[in-house]
Amino acid sequence: MNTVKTVRELRAAVARARSEGKRIALVPTMGNLHSGHIALVTKAAQRADFVVASLFVNPLQFGPNEDLASYPRTLAADQEKLLQAGCHLLFTPTVEEMYPHGMADQTIVRVPVVSEGLCGGSRPGHFDGVSTVVSKFFNMVQPDIAVFGQKDFQQLAVVSALVRDLNMPIQIIGEPTVRATDGLALSSRNGYLSESQRAAAPALYQVINTVADAIRNGEKDLEQLLVKGKHDLEAAGFRPDYLEIRQAVTLRPATPDDNDLVILAAAWLGTTRLIDNLHLNRS
Repeated sequence: MNTVKTVRELRAAVARARSEGKRIALVPTMGNLHSGHIALVTKAAQRADFVVASLFVNPLQFGPNEDLASYPRTLAADQEKLLQAGCHLLFTPTVEEMYPHGMADQTIVRVPVVSEGLCGGSRPGHFDGVSTVVSKFFNMVQPDIAVFGQKDFQQLAVVSALVRDLNMPIQIIGEPTVRATDGLALSSRNGYLSESQRAAAPALYQVINTVADAIRNGEKDLEQLLVKGKHDLEAAGFRPDYLEIRQAVTLRPATPDDNDLVILAAAWLGTTRLIDNLHLNRS
């Protein structure tokens, strides 16, 4: 596996692979990799001949009071994990390489509707930063496929809409969430949890499953389900940010007659914000 830091080196390496007739896959990450990230790389290696991973903590998607400065950076360990997973090329640009004219003068890509509310409501500008940096990566690499995790369901919806709306010839693949044995979705931010918070954290997915079970059993009063779910989160020690039931494709608020649904939640344990979701079709 080669590691490059400039767009010129990245494009040259990808061009060599493409000249050999190889199918190109891209896996964008912010590093501090865990088994969930590695599952994305493994899927990419199964579906393509040449796997490119990016490792870039993108300041454009962090708010002023978020954890940009303290976000874990573990390059050496990440390189070893990527090598073992079958990655061929790692792109680790600096902020100056990605935004040579500064972020204030950077063209911004905004995806409407699916980026609104949920994490988009709690983190203003976050998805503009995501869609902008992903657009840049897509233009730099021009991959045949790109793999994203379903844990960040809204992000996956934003990227899928971006590719569809701008007619990008890229297949977006969503990889199922990887979980610990107790059900907690793997996340770099789990490392911020204290021992007692880590023990309480699986309740987030448990509450989501309780809501899903009620829907499967025919419950139509979605608002009441959400009220009870938020109460259960608070009882488990969480400070809920949101718990919502949305249409799975558009992410518009669900109605009692919708069948293709996703239950999405974000909640705080201490100073750590966790997200999770569950996709269900009751037809």
